[in-house]
Amino acid sequence: MKIKWLILIIILFTATFSVIVYNHYSIEPEVSEEDFFFGVSFGGNTSNQAKLLIDRVKGYSNFFLINSWDVTINETALNEVCDYAAKADLDFMVFFDFISHTGYPWHLTGWLDTAKERWEKHFLGVYLYDEPGGRQIALGQWDEGITPKNISDYDEAAKFFVTSIFSTWSMRDLKNRGIPAFTSDFALYWFDYLAGYDTVFVEFGWNHSIPQQVGLGRGAANVQNKEWGAIITWTFQQPPYLEDGTQLLEDMKTAYQAGAKYLIVFNYPTYPHDNPYGILEDEHFDAMETFWNMKQSPQTPLEKVEVEAAFVLPKDYGWGMLRPDDNIWFPEWGPDNKSALIWENMNTLIEKYGLKLDIIYDDPRFSFDEKYSNIYRWNDQID
Repeated sequence: MKIKWLILIIILFTATFSVIVYNHYSIEPEVSEEDFFFGVSFGGNTSNQAKLLIDRVKGYSNFFLINSWDVTINETALNEVCDYAAKADLDFMVFFDFISHTGYPWHLTGWLDTAKERWEKHFLGVYLYDEPGGRQIALGQWDEGITPKNISDYDEAAKFFVTSIFSTWSMRDLKNRGIPAFTSDFALYWFDYLAGYDTVFVEFGWNHSIPQQVGLGRGAANVQNKEWGAIITWTFQQPPYLEDGTQLLEDMKTAYQAGAKYLIVFNYPTYPHDNPYGILEDEHFDAMETFWNMKQSPQTPLEKVEVEAAFVLPKDYGWGMLRPDDNIWFPEWGPDNKSALIWENMNTLIEKYGLKLDIIYDDPRFSFDEKYSNIYRWNDQID
């Protein structure tokens, strides 16, 4: 009898926790218009490689993303890189594939518990997991160990995605310590924020539509009062991987003018490769330095665009939206009978407004009528 009561209590607690999570995700941060973070990601596996990259970019950046699991499971190497970045006056965040309680118990007691005190303002937070929305769309599960079951509609899919991320030990570890959570993604930005992320980096790459990705990411951040950024990632699956320096400069200017608070150039070592800086070549560093100088100079102002319109998607409509036949929540789920009209209307509005369009969701928990002078619903007749 006692066992039955215990099981009932656990079930009730889990259900209550899920409802709380889905309706109250995180404390809204204070969004400052003054701060702008610009830099590179580091994906190597040694502290010396990280130091080399820091020395190369510290004169024209103020941010460093330690995006290396090899480093974040090595306490000595991680502290060494963080110390070096802070000494170079770079703010930084650290990638964790997960925050370990057993294999690397120092993640909590020796590191997260002391990071804000040790590095003060230079420590911005934790980049937790990677591309959860994109993985959900492409693979049907944002994490290999979390398999959704008995989900029959979009509302249930949204709740599962949001609550399963928020309720992980790693996300709760950050929330309990007041440490901001970051990730990058290429789909489902709206639901990433609902799941507890304070900032999501929109991915520029793979020849995806930049105005569309900006509209989805910035729109989610604007309505939910969060911050957003952009990460310029791979364009090709083979060398040279990244776009050339000229296009990189244009994309950096676009991200800044669209209002990104964070701007990151993705970098990762590829083998066999003799470049000590990963995939970044001189032309990429030159483009970064040019952008930085333009950003600092009153003679070359980069004016930010003003958002003029919003396109409103149906509630919980977790469509990848990278192509007309993209998945909705799961690979086996469609497009559906709304998708063609949404695709047509979205592209009509992108052609009309470009970077001045936000793409948001119909959600009664958020008010957006006063944020936009022009609002279009997904099923409007749009000319």
